[in-house]
Amino acid sequence: MAAPRKYPDELRQRAVRMVLDARASGGGTGACARVGQQLGINRETLRNWVAQAEIDEGTRAGVPSDVAGRLAELERENRELRRANEILKSASAFFAAELDRPRR
Repeated sequence: MAAPRKYPDELRQRAVRMVLDARASGGGTGACARVGQQLGINRETLRNWVAQAEIDEGTRAGVPSDVAGRLAELERENRELRRANEILKSASAFFAAELDRPRR
């Protein structure tokens, strides 16, 4: 289960939109720092949000959020299936050994 988010989604979206607008209007350098200071958000946190938003939009290279989430889900399912296979293998070996024992 994911950790609770410190900032609501509306604030995240608004902050990212403000940074992108500031960059578009020519205030590219320091936009994250200025907007972060105005909204009380760490500038590195805001920079990461903006970078992920650009990746999700396709304007920057990287793995989009939905693909990363699906990949994590598939990896989790793969781990569970591997664990179940190991349990079944050991159970199979146990019962095979029981059948091979001589009866008295």
